[in-house]
Amino acid sequence: MTNHKSINMTRPLDLRHDQRHVGPQRMQRPTYVDLLPTCNNACPAGENIQAWLTYAQAGQFQQAWQMLTQDNPLPSVHGRVCYHPCETACNRGKLDSAVSIHAVERFLGDLAIEQDWQFKLTAPASGKRVLVVGAGPSGLSAAYHLTRMGHSVEIHEAGPMAGGMMHFGIPAYRLPRAILDAEIRRIETMGVKFVLNHRVDDVLAEQAEGQFDAIFVAVGAHISRRTEIPARDAGKMLDAISFLKDVETGNAPQLGRRVAIYGGGNTAMDTARVAKRLGYEPLIIYRRDRSNMPAHDFEADEALQEDVKIHWLRTIKQVEDTTFTVEVMALDDNGRPQPTGQLETLEADALIMALGQDVDTSFLSKVPGVKFVNGVTVVDQRMMTGYPGLFAGGDMVPSERTVTIGVGHGKKAARHIDAWLRGETYVKPPKHPLATFDKLHVWYYTDAAQRPQGHLDLKQRLSGFEEVVSGLSAKDAVYEAKRCLSCGNCYECDGCYGACPEDAVIKLGPGKRYRFDYDLCTGCAVCFEQCPCHAIEMIAEPQQTDSK
Repeated sequence: MTNHKSINMTRPLDLRHDQRHVGPQRMQRPTYVDLLPTCNNACPAGENIQAWLTYAQAGQFQQAWQMLTQDNPLPSVHGRVCYHPCETACNRGKLDSAVSIHAVERFLGDLAIEQDWQFKLTAPASGKRVLVVGAGPSGLSAAYHLTRMGHSVEIHEAGPMAGGMMHFGIPAYRLPRAILDAEIRRIETMGVKFVLNHRVDDVLAEQAEGQFDAIFVAVGAHISRRTEIPARDAGKMLDAISFLKDVETGNAPQLGRRVAIYGGGNTAMDTARVAKRLGYEPLIIYRRDRSNMPAHDFEADEALQEDVKIHWLRTIKQVEDTTFTVEVMALDDNGRPQPTGQLETLEADALIMALGQDVDTSFLSKVPGVKFVNGVTVVDQRMMTGYPGLFAGGDMVPSERTVTIGVGHGKKAARHIDAWLRGETYVKPPKHPLATFDKLHVWYYTDAAQRPQGHLDLKQRLSGFEEVVSGLSAKDAVYEAKRCLSCGNCYECDGCYGACPEDAVIKLGPGKRYRFDYDLCTGCAVCFEQCPCHAIEMIAEPQQTDSK
């Protein structure tokens, strides 16, 4: 007798509607959405990264640069010195490797300098004047954005050149001065007035004299922190900022053969690498281990590649002539270094202190309403101090101190200053939901590894201050931009259009995306499953109400 059950391959009909909700009555419907890409969300400068990558992948480089510079006037600088948290957040990193966003940004910035692209001013003149104190990244950013808003801006800078710590704190092998100067010059060309070698000691007197309607203070952290080290007949001792400034201005000090750098941050790494290029034998002394150092990993990697010696878990107890007595430290359960009593001896001809920097806020001390906490200025959500019309940002306010954060502060302050000058209040638009990796349908994509940037070989690096990392070619920049997954936003791949069994997806033409014909849609969710970037969500069918 034949077992018909064993040869019947047809599955029984599933009449349940809890999975697809398909049937005579539609229970759900698709809708197009725009979510917030994780890269955009992570950018301290608030760049619309996904938008300018879209132009770059189409080879529309000038449009990409224009989109990028709506938020950040220094793309060539950022493409070199930003620590690119956008790439850490990039969803593609969970698939193969993150999109090299900073390298594409650098390519666009360098191309703009090469082609002499300039900013376009469209806002009518407001008749308002704004004083910016400090020509570092935050001050430059605020001046740029305020000028684009129609205001007249003047920057007063104590130093001999604009750029602040970008000039004096970041070595030329990371940021060539011609690149920095070109991007500053473009800001000057748009109408920002620079007054150099002009220290502001009384900000309110400065405001009255120049008849400024608002002020943005963004003085950098130029004062090196000190620590007490018992010393007898010690060799040369100086701070990292002074050392880097002296090198930048062509007055590099004579330090002997071996140079000790005390600290574990990015400034310590830069100081050691600069010392190496000057012919010294640098050694870094730091009280914690590598996993707890404030310097970024790649900074330590490059220092070690250049034969910089690092003595982890060591603290200096005493200096006598060229002999350093250091104590071995051990980390407790909270990662804090604790003394062990074990002492060692190191030899060095000079000591450079790289323990962090503070801001000189003394010029604000007499301004009514201005308050300070832990050496920085207190500001509200508008970045305004307790004195009306006086705003602050960058190193002067509680925050991490990076170029990108400073530029972001400048943009944020400019929006609030603009609103304040117009008697209005700036309200930031609400954020869209985040397009996290788990929302994507990554099966759609094939692996495409990151295109690496070139590096100088070690011998070339140490022979001078030539830039270590090279940029991308146009071909590689397009390739990198095309690796973007367009997380959370439709890029018209036609996946939904081709997959719909009811022809309910209507194509509206290039750049116009699609719409759904709900008279044809059954709510089967095939379009949702075919969308690689989660630009479609399934929502409950709206409740029908009977009209009477």
